[in-house]
Amino acid sequence: MNWQGRVVAIHIGEKSQPLKAVNQVEAQAGTGLVGDRYGTGAGTFSTKKGPDREITLIEEEALKAVGQEYQVEITSADARRNVTTQGVPLNHLVGKTFKMGNVVLKGIRLCEPCGHLEKLLNKGDIKDMLRHRGGLRAQILESGTIHQGDTVEPLS
Repeated sequence: MNWQGRVVAIHIGEKSQPLKAVNQVEAQAGTGLVGDRYGTGAGTFSTKKGPDREITLIEEEALKAVGQEYQVEITSADARRNVTTQGVPLNHLVGKTFKMGNVVLKGIRLCEPCGHLEKLLNKGDIKDMLRHRGGLRAQILESGTIHQGDTVEPLS
């Protein structure tokens, strides 16, 4: 796999509250993002323990496609994913390690949209709109700081 993408947005927030954009965030291996609901164990689904709750990503291209196909604007904050990427084939990263700035991540599973997101957004059938393009759940293997504009690339 030969590609290189970048981080275009970073969002963190509290349970069921709008996410806020930040320019950088500390990623802690085994925990999650500092200041995020899942990093503190307060997220809606925090009772479901596992490395797939540490960080979520979504492709900017997927959000734009939803806008074109369904005439519904879903911003990266609306999607409730922590990191929005550009030029990163997230669906292909399940089971793979990759680097985001100086942080090493492992793709765990796809982050399919759920009824909770649909209820929060109230923009129609989000589960259908984002099916198979809702992003990636990943584990933080090596801690560090993620910055907006960081390069994202696969590790061999």
